[in-house]
Amino acid sequence: MTYFPDGLRPGPTHAVSAATAPYPVVIVDVEGRVVELNESAGALFPSALTGRPLPAPEWLAAAQRDPGATTATGTVGDRFFSASPSPLPDGRAAWWLVEETAYRSVLKELEGERARTRFLSEASSALLSSLNLDRCMEVTARLAADHLADAAAVVAPTTARKLPVVTCDRRGNLTRATVSSDPETVPGLAEALRGFPPVPSRWIDPAAAPDWLVPEGFGEVGSLVITPLPGHGVPAGALVLFRRAQRTAFSESEEAFAGLFAARAGAAMSAARLYAEQNTISDTLMRALLPPTLQQVEGVEFAGGYRPSVETDRIGGDFYDVHPPGEDLPETLAVLGDVAGKGLEAAVLTGKIRNTLHALLPMADDHARMLRLLNNAMRNGHSTRFATLVLVSAGREDRDVVLRLTSAGHPAPLIVRRDGTVEEADTGGTLIGVLPTVTSRTARVRLTPGETCLLFTDGVTEARGGPLGETMFGEERLKRALAECAGLPAAAVVERVLMLTDEWIGDGQHDDIAVLAITAPRGAHLSAVDGTTRGRYTA
Repeated sequence: MTYFPDGLRPGPTHAVSAATAPYPVVIVDVEGRVVELNESAGALFPSALTGRPLPAPEWLAAAQRDPGATTATGTVGDRFFSASPSPLPDGRAAWWLVEETAYRSVLKELEGERARTRFLSEASSALLSSLNLDRCMEVTARLAADHLADAAAVVAPTTARKLPVVTCDRRGNLTRATVSSDPETVPGLAEALRGFPPVPSRWIDPAAAPDWLVPEGFGEVGSLVITPLPGHGVPAGALVLFRRAQRTAFSESEEAFAGLFAARAGAAMSAARLYAEQNTISDTLMRALLPPTLQQVEGVEFAGGYRPSVETDRIGGDFYDVHPPGEDLPETLAVLGDVAGKGLEAAVLTGKIRNTLHALLPMADDHARMLRLLNNAMRNGHSTRFATLVLVSAGREDRDVVLRLTSAGHPAPLIVRRDGTVEEADTGGTLIGVLPTVTSRTARVRLTPGETCLLFTDGVTEARGGPLGETMFGEERLKRALAECAGLPAAAVVERVLMLTDEWIGDGQHDDIAVLAITAPRGAHLSAVDGTTRGRYTA
C-alpha cells in the first residue's frame, strides 16, 4: 500500500506542482515524455530530460504504457518504490514514487521471524513426541540439517571413552556411530559437552573438524558452529552445524537462532535420558517384584497366575512364591498373600514381606513362628497397611503329596479331589500387621495323584461382573468351577480359574488377582537330577 500525507495526494481536479511535492514526482504526457520532475525525482533519475521519455526501469515504463494502471512496484537501483499515477489535464499524468525500502525490509524480517517461530514450534512438537534418546538425537540432527545448515551432528555426553554421534546431511541420510576420540581435539566441543556457552564460529577453524564428525561425502567445510544442548541440571550434549565452503559463513543471528533450537533439543534429550534411567531402575525393581515362573519341585506340581488391578501396572499387592528345599529348608515352602491396597504402594510392601519371608526360611518348619516374626516386622515398620497370607509346606510320601497349610486372615485354600469334590482346608488365623500378636491354625492335607490344592486371593471371589456387572463371583461359583477341574494338571486348573474370572469381570474393574495351584502328579514321578527342574513321569 502507498501512503501520502493528508492533503498532498493529488486527484484529477487538483493542480500539481512537481517542485513542491514531498516525494519524487514525474509528470509525463500522453507519449510518455517528461514534462516536469522535481528535485527528488531528478536525483532518482539523473539522466532524465524534459521532452524525452523517462529513463525509468522496466516496471515503471510498463505501468506508464498501461492506461489502466493504478499502481506499480519495483526497484530503482538498490531501493524499492511504489508508484501511483494521478491524471492531469491534456492526458498528462503525475507519477508519485514512494520509497518502501525500509518498510519492505521490516516485512521481510517479520516474515523471517514468523518462519523461525513456526520452526521452533514444530521442532518442539517433533522432539517431545518421543521419550527415546536415540530417536531424539536423530530428530535433532535431521531438523538442524533441514533448516539450519547443510549438515548437522549431535554428540551425546558419556562417562565412557566412546562418544555416541548422530550425523545427518541435507539429503536426510542419518548415520549413527560410537567413536573413540577425545572431544578436546575439536575446538569448542569439549566445552559444549560440559555445558559452557558456545564459542563463536569465527573463532573455530573449519579445517579442525575431524572426519568422524563430518558426514561422509560432505566435502570441504566452510563454516562451523558448535553449541551446547542444555539439559535439566546436566548438559544433554552438543550440536554441531556445518556449512559448505562455497556458501556464506554463519552469521551471528544464525548462531543465536541455533542456540534457541539447541535449548529445545537439549530439554527433549534430557527428558528422554531421564526417562530411560528411571525406566531401567523400574525394570530392575519390577523384575524383583514380579511373581516367579513356577515349575515342578521335588515331584510336586506348582502353577501360578496373576492379574494386576490396573492394566498399565505389572505389579500390585497380591503375590506368591515357591521356595525349593535347601540346606535349611527340608520341604518346599509355598506362600500366597494379599497386601491391602493396589498399585505401586502395595507392591513396595509386597516386596518387603517377600524379602522378610525369605530371610525366615530356616524357620519354615514352624509356620506359627514365621507369622509371629513377620507380624513384628510389619508392626515395627512405617507402613499402616496389613496383609493376609497362606503358608504351605509340601512334601512327597510315596505317590501322594502331603501339605501343611496355615492361613493368616486369608481365605481358606480349596482342595479338589479326584471325584470332583471340593473341600475347604481347616485352617485360619488373624491378619498380619494389625494386632500385637497373631494366632493361626495349621491344617494337614494329603493329595493323591490328580488332586489339587488351590490358593487364591479375594480378587477372585470378590470380582464383580456377570449380567448386571455388580454380582460377585463368589466362593460357591469358584467351587463349582473347580469341581470341573478334577484330575487336571496344576497349570490347567490355574488357567481355567483365571479364564472364568476374566469372563465374569468382562470390561469392569477388579482388584489384584493371584492364584496358586499345588497338584499331586498323576503317574509315578522320576525326579530330575537337581531335584528342582521338571522331572518325568511314567504311567
